[in-house]
Amino acid sequence: MRVSVDRDRCCSSGQCVGVVPEVFDQSEDDGAVLLLDAEPGERWHAGVRLAAGICPGRAITVHET
Repeated sequence: MRVSVDRDRCCSSGQCVGVVPEVFDQSEDDGAVLLLDAEPGERWHAGVRLAAGICPGRAITVHET
């Protein structure tokens, strides 16, 4: 799995951080998503998929490999 984010689409809701703080964080400057791990381990895959699905701005893309 590979993950990418579009900070321009992010509405700073922070839901992704709440689901998988090991993979996502929020910028202190503008609250937009920060990707901490573009290739998270398998243990985080379900959470990353959930975060992408609940993201109100659809800013998270999951690339299954």
